[in-house]
Amino acid sequence: MDMGRLDGEVAIVTGASRGLGRATALALAAEGAAVAVVARTEQVWDDRLPGTIGETVHQIEAAGGRAVAIRADLLDRDDIPRLVEHARSALGPITVLVNNAAFTAPGRPGGAPRRTAVRAAAPRPDWPPFVGTPLPAFRRHFEIAVFAPYELMQLTAPGMIEAGHGAIINISSVASRIPGSGPYNDVSGGILPGYGGSKAALEHLTSSAAYELARHNISVNALSPSLPMMTPGLSYYRTDFDETGSEDEFAEAVVRLALVEPAQVTGRTIGHREVLDGSYLPFRS
Repeated sequence: MDMGRLDGEVAIVTGASRGLGRATALALAAEGAAVAVVARTEQVWDDRLPGTIGETVHQIEAAGGRAVAIRADLLDRDDIPRLVEHARSALGPITVLVNNAAFTAPGRPGGAPRRTAVRAAAPRPDWPPFVGTPLPAFRRHFEIAVFAPYELMQLTAPGMIEAGHGAIINISSVASRIPGSGPYNDVSGGILPGYGGSKAALEHLTSSAAYELARHNISVNALSPSLPMMTPGLSYYRTDFDETGSEDEFAEAVVRLALVEPAQVTGRTIGHREVLDGSYLPFRS
């Protein structure tokens, strides 16, 4: 491969078997980074959700890149330190972390719950949906999108401090700002309290970590799609969008955020189009 903008860097990308995670892993590798491709999916179990970690690694290696597939379940607390150690031993010190994994439909293979759930009251037709959503289902969003990134940042930050630089990109969503402040005259649209709430918490975690890591030359930013991305996860819900963005352009925005100067660009929640259009963003040389 030709010299890339990320030669010598080692990245972890979670949720990298398909969608934005897969596109991000390919883009980082194309720029010279060695990539730990992390997800649960070793084989396709639902045709609506194609892609495996092995396929992502195969595509990277076929293009001349370096990668390792790491099967990990972010709901399993033991898997998190294991995946970091596996990535470090296989590829070297981690300098880029992309927390992309999220909880989306249709959930886990077979729909089997991780633990015995206490059921919420069966909702009446006129009750709001959240009344019938069990707490474990709501909590799962935070386990994957907040608690796992928190621990992954804790485990990778010391190596970035020792390396003298690093970049953490947390993938967020406009769902963190929906429905916004009331009152609400129109309640015909849908909201995602678990997904959106976990992304809002991830954005606050981003700024908090950025505040503490800035003096160590480590950038921490949250990247949100500026447009709906027709990933397998989103297309499971709906496809009737007037305009959509591409996975490849989103992945390019991740690459650029991995290159920003932490002293000037950190602690931000930023749309991917803003990154691509923002020639003002100062990058590391």
